[in-house]
Amino acid sequence: MSAAVKYTLGRIGLFVGVLAALWFVDMNLFLRLMLALVFSAALSFFLLKGWRDEMAGEMAEAAERRRGEKERLRSALAGEDQGAGDGPAESEPGDRHR
Repeated sequence: MSAAVKYTLGRIGLFVGVLAALWFVDMNLFLRLMLALVFSAALSFFLLKGWRDEMAGEMAEAAERRRGEKERLRSALAGEDQGAGDGPAESEPGDRHR
């Protein structure tokens, strides 16, 4: 399971847990939801630090791979990445079109 899925499920689980703990407190439903959101965010900052760091690492690796692939494609489109036989053959000086 990817780190992003684990972290997201952890955040949702914390929210549901805090909401369940606040369910028996006599207050407005909207206030109860907002308090559950704030408390679960604060708890996730401490309890889910490892998963958050793992997710950030995976995202950084993916961004680096995309950046490398983008540069490779740019250089290929610019003609800098052509090896022997990869691109069109060079034309002879007398073969130019007028």
